[in-house]
Amino acid sequence: MTDYNQFLSKTVIDLPPSGIRRFFDVASKMENVISLGVGEPDFVTPWNIRDETIASIEDGYTSYTANPGLLELRQEISNYLNNRFKIEYNPENQIIVTIGASQALDLAFRALLNPGEEVLIIEPAFVSYPALVKLAGGKPVQVGTSAENGFKVTPEQIEAAITDRTKAILICSPNNPTGTFLNKADLEKIAHVAMKHNLVVITDEIYAELTYDEEYTSMASIPGMYERTITINGFSKAFAMTGWRLGYVAAPVPIVQAMLKIHQYTTMCAPHMLQHGAIEALRNGKEQVSEMKRSYRRRRNFIVTSLNDIGLDCHTPGGAFYVFPSIKNTGLTSEEFAEELLKKERVAVVPGNAFGKSGEGYIRCSYATSMEQLQEAIVRMERFLQSLNINKEQLALEK
Repeated sequence: MTDYNQFLSKTVIDLPPSGIRRFFDVASKMENVISLGVGEPDFVTPWNIRDETIASIEDGYTSYTANPGLLELRQEISNYLNNRFKIEYNPENQIIVTIGASQALDLAFRALLNPGEEVLIIEPAFVSYPALVKLAGGKPVQVGTSAENGFKVTPEQIEAAITDRTKAILICSPNNPTGTFLNKADLEKIAHVAMKHNLVVITDEIYAELTYDEEYTSMASIPGMYERTITINGFSKAFAMTGWRLGYVAAPVPIVQAMLKIHQYTTMCAPHMLQHGAIEALRNGKEQVSEMKRSYRRRRNFIVTSLNDIGLDCHTPGGAFYVFPSIKNTGLTSEEFAEELLKKERVAVVPGNAFGKSGEGYIRCSYATSMEQLQEAIVRMERFLQSLNINKEQLALEK
C-alpha cells in the first residue's frame, strides 16, 4: 500500500480538520435536525443584487477583470469605507477584491510573514485563523479571553504574549464565535500596544454591519493606526452573499502591492459578473441590511434570555449572529455536550473548543435561523438539560 504521507506537506498533514464542519457533516445525514451551527445568514441574497448579476451575464461580462478587481467596484468600496468608517483608501492602489474575506486573510499572512514569525490571535477565534498562519509559515500564538471580561482582551494579556518574533495582532470584531464587540476605547488600548511594539494589526471586520448597541469603529481610523492596519471585509454576512465568495482588503500601498503579487499568481481575479452584484449591494443595499439587522437583534434578545432561563449562562453579544453560552454546569466537555445534544435532541451546535482552548466549557449557537426554529431548539435544549439532571440524580443514588 502506498504511503501518501511521503508525498504530502507535513504542515498540511498536521493541520486538524475544521471543528465546525465535523459536526455538521454528521448532522446532514440525520433527519429533523435544527442547526444552530453554520455561520450563514438565513436570508437569500436580495433580489436587486441577484438581478444585477444576471443582467451582467446577459450583457456578456464574463471575462477576466483587472487583478485587483473592477475599478468601479473598488471605487464603491472606497466610498463605503470613507462614508461609513471615516477611513480613506485610494481605489487605484490600496484595495483588492478577493475570493471572500478568507482569501484576504490568506494574502495578508503570506505577504507579511517570514518563517517562524508570530501572529497573536485573540481567542476564542474563528477556526481558520491559526491554520492560515501556519500555511503561511508563521506561528499562531493564542491569547485567551474569558467570559468574566466579556471575552474582551486586555492590553496586559497582549503584552504578555509578545516576543521578539511577534509580527502582527489579528482581531475580529464583532467576534466569531462569541459575538463580542470592541468599541473605540477597546481598540485604542490594543492600538497603543501595537504602536509601542511596532506591530501590524489585521482586522477582520466581516460583521461590522451587524452590531446592535454601539456605533462601529474601524481600527484604521484610530490615530496612528492607518499606516499599520490591514482592513478586511466582505459581502457574505451583511448582504447575505456567503456563496458568492466576495471580499476585499484595504491597506497601505506597500502592503497591498505585496498582497497583489500573490493574488495575481494564485487567483487572477474575482469572478467578473459577481463583482457587478457587489457594486449593486454597496449602492442600493442599505435598506435590506437594516432589515436583516433588526431581525437578528430580535433573535439575539430572544435566545440570550431563553438560554439564561433554561440554566445556561450566556452573556449578551454586541454583534454578529452568535451566542456563546457556558455549559460548565453540566459537567460535560464541549464536545460531549454537542454530541449528546445532537444525538438525543437533534440540535446541532459547535463545541467551544473548536475555537481554541479558551472556548472549552462553551458552545457556539448561531441565531441566523427562523424564530420558530430557535423556539423549538430552546425547547429541545431544555429537555436535554433536564435529562442530564435526572441522570446525575440516578448516578448519585447508584453510588
